[in-house]
Amino acid sequence: MSADAAALIVCESLVRIYQTGPVEVQALQGLDLVVDKGEMVAVVGASGSGKSTLLSILAGVDAPTAGRARVEQWDLLTMSRADRVRYRRHTVGFVRQQTASNLIPYLTAQQMVDLPMTAARTPARERRQRSADLLEALGVGALAGRRPGELSGGQQMRVAIAVALANQPHVLLADEPTGELDTATSAEVFGALRDVNRDLGVTVVVVTHDPAVSGQVERTVSIRDGRTSSEVLRRTATADDGGTHVIAEEYAVMDRAGRIQVPRDYREALALTRRVRLALEPDHITIRPDA
Repeated sequence: MSADAAALIVCESLVRIYQTGPVEVQALQGLDLVVDKGEMVAVVGASGSGKSTLLSILAGVDAPTAGRARVEQWDLLTMSRADRVRYRRHTVGFVRQQTASNLIPYLTAQQMVDLPMTAARTPARERRQRSADLLEALGVGALAGRRPGELSGGQQMRVAIAVALANQPHVLLADEPTGELDTATSAEVFGALRDVNRDLGVTVVVVTHDPAVSGQVERTVSIRDGRTSSEVLRRTATADDGGTHVIAEEYAVMDRAGRIQVPRDYREALALTRRVRLALEPDHITIRPDA
């Protein structure tokens, strides 16, 4: 079995084109992404890079124009409407940046966590127990009877995560979950996402513009111009004296056609333009200016 076949999420040459009258916008231009079961991955990129479009496609909210996108056994390009409902109800949970989009103002926290399970026809006793367990696990168990207006921003986001996890999805998608929060509260919410990943075994994909957030995961994927451009992998190393430190290594991402995006500061430093010279060495490839 190939590595892609065993992965939980596989996107290959993913394209999303939006048409507004005569104007055509390519939000994704051949994006590749592989996420294994149990990973927690941060996706970063400038505004308009395509990261939120990617998350909407993975959530089943949007549909790709071309390419390949699979989450577990679901083909996101060919799902029927009924399949899409089942997929969004049971396979993925989605947390949006705006808390108003996640929560219903006249329902209590417990009622909001209960709602997706009611739609999935989960027995009442099981709903009550799971609602209580999720809110407790996310540190807001004592607030189960409060409505969104009676909760702080961080508490609202924790409840939103509980709602997204109600039907026991295998994947949790979070679009800028700390975007409206202060630094301290952001750290608490991101800590809750890490706990969900570690303790519940849920695969987590977080879109963020906050480098302090993306630096807290083992893998950060950067998107530039609708394509994955680089990845940063982090690991903890132990020194001779027993102390530990984090080592971060950046990798360029090569697509199926062998293309990579050379970072802009590299290109500018060596004045790399339209053409470059390539040379195959025994254990590496060199890229030189065409001069």
